[in-house]
Amino acid sequence: MRGLMGGFYRISEWIMRFSAINLLWVFCSIPFFFLLLSLMITPDATNDQILSMFWMLAVVAPFTLIPATAAMFGVARKWIMGDEDVPLFKTYFRNYKENYKQSMLGGLIFAFLGAILVVNLDFYSDRSDGLRYLSLLFISFTVVFGAALINFLSMTVHFNMKLLQLIRNAFIMTLGQPFTSIAILVTNGLILYISSKYTFLIPFFMGSLMAYASFWYFYRSFQRIQDKAEKQREKEEAALLNNADEPVQTKD
Repeated sequence: MRGLMGGFYRISEWIMRFSAINLLWVFCSIPFFFLLLSLMITPDATNDQILSMFWMLAVVAPFTLIPATAAMFGVARKWIMGDEDVPLFKTYFRNYKENYKQSMLGGLIFAFLGAILVVNLDFYSDRSDGLRYLSLLFISFTVVFGAALINFLSMTVHFNMKLLQLIRNAFIMTLGQPFTSIAILVTNGLILYISSKYTFLIPFFMGSLMAYASFWYFYRSFQRIQDKAEKQREKEEAALLNNADEPVQTKD
């Protein structure tokens, strides 16, 4: 199809793709979203209730939300790498099955690290002395933590690595590519903000848009790293060839 109707068809096709994957993501994360919704519809909750709910979300997320999100990243990876017509249902659940254990274990580690950050941030922000400024340090750690978690999900579906290698490389890439990390966080923050204003986006588009944008940034950054490595390798090979043409001199 070409022309205006072809354009409308393509737009409607992508709307269907994003909404279908988002609905699968919500379905596979039902326990997490149920707890989150319970927290949201309880405006008069006490601080202790909010804190206990937060810990419940942290416990449930590695077993539900993180594997479901990794599966969504797997579908986004296919789209971004040019395979746009993959069967959505089959591709999603294949990624869910293949990456469940690694993403779940990684989610547990990130949940543990996140809990440490939250406890320290809460502790130092309540201080009245000079140690209060340490809360700024933990805010910085939280920003790095958030970007590393997103990169971890992208790497989980893109590389065959051991769990600790994935986590380590996620932090290395986050710190080594700061502009990409900032772009990932800003884009996801913008999607979250718009979704909070127009809540119908949450069950249909929020997660899939975040996964697509996050993997797009990651993949573009990874390609740049590969291109630099390839150019460096070509330079080294050229230098070796040039040196091979020079006569070898012996010592006196």
